[in-house]
Order: sequence, then C-alpha cells, then structure tokens
Amino acid sequence: MRMLMLGAALVMMTSAATHSARADDDDAKGAQKLAMQGRDDYWHCLAREYSRHSNQGLSEQEFGHSVAGACPSERQYYRVALLDYLTTQYPDIDSGAHLATANRAVESAQRDIVTAYVKHRPPAK
Repeated sequence: MRMLMLGAALVMMTSAATHSARADDDDAKGAQKLAMQGRDDYWHCLAREYSRHSNQGLSEQEFGHSVAGACPSERQYYRVALLDYLTTQYPDIDSGAHLATANRAVESAQRDIVTAYVKHRPPAK
C-alpha cells in the first residue's frame, strides 16, 4: 500500500512538473509573440514616418530628431514587450541588462530608418 501511495505521489509530482514546464514554455512563446508584434508595430509606424511628405527634404539630423519623437506608444509597447520576453527567457539576468537591451533594440530601429532615409533621399541640388 505504501509503495502504491509513493508511486501515485511520484506520478502527481511528475505531472505537475510537466504541466509547469509546458506553462512556462507557453508563457515564453506568448512573450516572444508579443515582442515580435511590438517590433512589427513599431517598424510600421516608423515606416509611416519615413513616408510622410512633410519629412521630404529634411537633413539627416532633422529626420533623426523627428523619428526619435515619433510613435511614442508603439515604441513603449515594443520596449515593454521585449523586456517581458527577455525576463521570461533569461530570469537569472539582471533586469537592468534586459532594459538596456530593449533600449538598444529601439535605438537600432531608429538608426535603421534614418539610414534608409539618408540612402534613399534625392541628392541636394
């Protein structure tokens, strides 16, 4: 009888651990999906900023300043979603390091859109 109870307890513990691992995996996949959605939303907003007629003719510095202030809600959502994903994936790493990584990702997106703007604008007359 005692062996049967011990066996049942082991099965329950294994089942709980498996369920917990699956839940953690689902959490990580959900966090990854939200981070990717945040990235895509931010990029689409930056692309709209890039396409604005009012931005044509701006210098690189002026356009960079415009992009830095554009899309505040999309930028913040991307930052927070990426931070959540990094925290889920790497819980043992300091949250300050995750925030720095998320901030670098936002800065990289801004830098990339400014680079595309500079490369594709018509030459000065």
